[in-house]
Amino acid sequence: MTKVALAQVTPVFLDKVRTVDKALGVIAEAAAHGAELVVFPETWIPCYPLWVQGAAGWDDPVVKRSFARLQQNAVEVPGPEVERLARCARENGITVVMGMNERDVQYSRGTVYNALLTISHEGKVLGVHRKLIPTHGERLFWGLGDGSDIEVYETPFGRLGGAICWEHWMPLHRFAMHSLGEQIHVAAFPDLPAFHHLAAKSYAFEGRTFVLGIGAYMTLSDVPADFEMRPFLEARGTEELLCGGSGVIGPDGEWVVEPVFGREEIIYADIDLRRIAEEQLALDTVGHYNRPDIFQLRVMSQKKPHVVWTNDFSPRADVTESGEEK
Repeated sequence: MTKVALAQVTPVFLDKVRTVDKALGVIAEAAAHGAELVVFPETWIPCYPLWVQGAAGWDDPVVKRSFARLQQNAVEVPGPEVERLARCARENGITVVMGMNERDVQYSRGTVYNALLTISHEGKVLGVHRKLIPTHGERLFWGLGDGSDIEVYETPFGRLGGAICWEHWMPLHRFAMHSLGEQIHVAAFPDLPAFHHLAAKSYAFEGRTFVLGIGAYMTLSDVPADFEMRPFLEARGTEELLCGGSGVIGPDGEWVVEPVFGREEIIYADIDLRRIAEEQLALDTVGHYNRPDIFQLRVMSQKKPHVVWTNDFSPRADVTESGEEK
């Protein structure tokens, strides 16, 4: 049996340092309760940008300032926030999966990605998965991931993978993940109303894997009064902005731990990986319930560089070696 913890908690809105401070306490508490794995919601550091659907105003100074605040509080890998999380994971002997806004450090340092960071119980960064395609208005804020980080990690408690929000509606991405032999899957969402439960339960049943559906809880009171886009959030007419809804689903698609709504809570579950084999008797979508003679999936797993520097020079066919045109 493996004990897992789902951190259905509220970030410190648009403040990555204080949000990481809170994460360190949650990680230590989960480890003290015997959890070997603790998972956090989608873009929990420094928050999910709920205002994104109202942020399409062209050259709107309020929208631009709100994005600048998000970018400034995004996490760099490597960076000080990751170092703090890794140290905490190592000191507490627990694996951490963290949803975060990640700022690019290789090229412009301007683009932000919706990312899942996985850190081992030894404090090693196992990988960062960037959401392949931001959903709807999210494309204003986040760049596109690629196939280089579609991975499943070997851990002492099983093969661990994850996906972000509407990636769970991408059939080919799901199949690629199933093919990697996932046993425990982190389904990171902003929160999980019934519609998101449908995606998470389908994933568990189809992949014969345990799914940790993790979302945040947040209210309007958690948003500072000076936040530029607060009027847009107020116009929603509700105090509760994110409902939580986190829970654990077994490989038969049924709840192991029913979803929790309406409050912050660290949710615990004991999972038994032997149940996966029991359910694979009837369905193994990448094994005996697959027809590779009819269907094949090709995954482009190479990293796609934005810039390629080269010393190679191939002269134009219509120019002589002296540079004169022929």
